[in-house]
Amino acid sequence: MTGFELTEEYQDLSDTVRDFADNVVAPVSAKHDEEHSFPYGVVKQMAEMGLFGLPFPEEFGGMGGDYFALALALEQLGRVDQSVAITLEAGVSLGAMPVYRFGTDAQKQEWLPMLASGEALAGFGLTEPEAGSDAGGTKTHAHRDGGNWVINGNKEFITNSGTDITKLVTVTAVTGESERADGSVRKDISTLLVPTSTPGFRAEKAYNKVGWNASDTHPLTLKDVRVPEANLLGEEGRGYANFLSILDEGRIAIAALATGAAQGCVDLSVKYARERSAFGHTIGKYQAISFKIARMEARAHTARLAYYDAAARMLAGKPFKTQAAIAKMVAGEAAMDNARDATQVFGGYGFINEFTVARHYRDSKILEVGEGTTEVQLMLIARELGL
Repeated sequence: MTGFELTEEYQDLSDTVRDFADNVVAPVSAKHDEEHSFPYGVVKQMAEMGLFGLPFPEEFGGMGGDYFALALALEQLGRVDQSVAITLEAGVSLGAMPVYRFGTDAQKQEWLPMLASGEALAGFGLTEPEAGSDAGGTKTHAHRDGGNWVINGNKEFITNSGTDITKLVTVTAVTGESERADGSVRKDISTLLVPTSTPGFRAEKAYNKVGWNASDTHPLTLKDVRVPEANLLGEEGRGYANFLSILDEGRIAIAALATGAAQGCVDLSVKYARERSAFGHTIGKYQAISFKIARMEARAHTARLAYYDAAARMLAGKPFKTQAAIAKMVAGEAAMDNARDATQVFGGYGFINEFTVARHYRDSKILEVGEGTTEVQLMLIARELGL
């Protein structure tokens, strides 16, 4: 990326994924959404394209790209099917990235090749029934016993945790306590690698969601789950801090996905406004419609600039936490606002599930909630302002 202009390599990637999204993903999206079925065929083709390995080095089976390449792919997928886009986002930035960022050489060699190839998926086990945005309220516990960690607890809303190709979930758990300088007690939260075949690990019945119906999401139960001590991911007691850094990166990815959703609503609305006639003119000739779509385009453009900026800072090794929060908030709101306006442009057809704008309307709300609510992003931005 040079400034805000894509290099030829980035543009080629974006165009390739756009073609794939339009010609492979879009034709089957309505079917999977209606059936609440996981798109294994689409995921397999994404794996064959190397999308799950975009930001990882070739030595681990990756494509040798970077996080911005992943974001560009997510934007193009998000235009036509948010469920497919979040499957890639969660599989890479939440599933495989913790292993790449914090894993030992042995852990990377064991897990990254299968995750980067898309042969297997991994989940990100952070959220709990009583600890959503307040991840520090983690109640899942783990203790050492005979060279193993024994884990007990529950997780909620875990993406990619129950598919036929899910092989791993990284889990946060309280592994001890330490005293702060002021004398108060702090939970020490660590991260553990839990293969899904481990006895006591269970993905419960999938949620019946409002949207993202083709995305795999389950609550998890861990009952006396035993994994080797070597499955500790990163430094003991640093699990919470490490996961927060993963979420900072993930917000750029979610912002890219949301930007794609916002742009998809623009594209669909422009096409419909050019074709639909009322009172002797195509509806795009009326300012009530054309101005609405113009505002939609402005939102999508602003969201794109925001995530490009956050990604550029990240790749340059500069602080990007605040910019990622801004991008996630702006893009999530753009997706939801554009979905609402697109539904209005389409009128009654916008309320019919077989139309993509209706799916965007149901799907986009979670973009203001998942990976940190809008309120959490505002809190992070306000802190940066010294408030």
